[in-house]
Amino acid sequence: MRILVVGGAGTIGKRLVPELRSREHEVVVAGRTSGEVRVDLAEPETIAAMYREAGAVDAVVSIAAHGALDEFAKLTSAELHENMRAKFYGQVELVLQGQHHAADGASFTLTSGIFADEAWPHVTGGGVISGALHSFVLSAAIELPRGMRVNAVSPTMAADSADEFGGQFLGMRPVPMGELVRHYLDCVEGDRTGTVVRAYA
Repeated sequence: MRILVVGGAGTIGKRLVPELRSREHEVVVAGRTSGEVRVDLAEPETIAAMYREAGAVDAVVSIAAHGALDEFAKLTSAELHENMRAKFYGQVELVLQGQHHAADGASFTLTSGIFADEAWPHVTGGGVISGALHSFVLSAAIELPRGMRVNAVSPTMAADSADEFGGQFLGMRPVPMGELVRHYLDCVEGDRTGTVVRAYA
């Protein structure tokens, strides 16, 4: 398959992209400052340009964009909306625009997160974003044309990020990278659709 990986140079991509290539898939990496194609998920016009440049693809995997931490006592709706621009609206745009560019039977794999199901301090935005993504996946799965599929992988903290983020989420158990990569592979290579894969260790 020809697979477009958005954010493929990041923490998960560094493990996922080589694994996809080892399975004889052709991988095109897209990112704001890295990869073969440039894209900023907060800017819909760059998503359109990315699809034009990348050409026909059989799968799109989104592992880019992280939601910002927030302080609930000072949180505003404007800040919440800004937090959603890339992580939620950007991933939604990947599907809404991608349905017109991707091949018949193509799949879209988005990334949400544990905060849709488990509350933690300072991640109200993260919870809202992930919950909204889950609802979007359920709806999009029954309306995508031409046999296309869509799923979301919802991880806890990735093991390779534990040193960087572990202090912010004390007590959260990271998901092993091998397990996390397998979830993305299953979404790309399998036949499931409308599924939220909860990768919670």
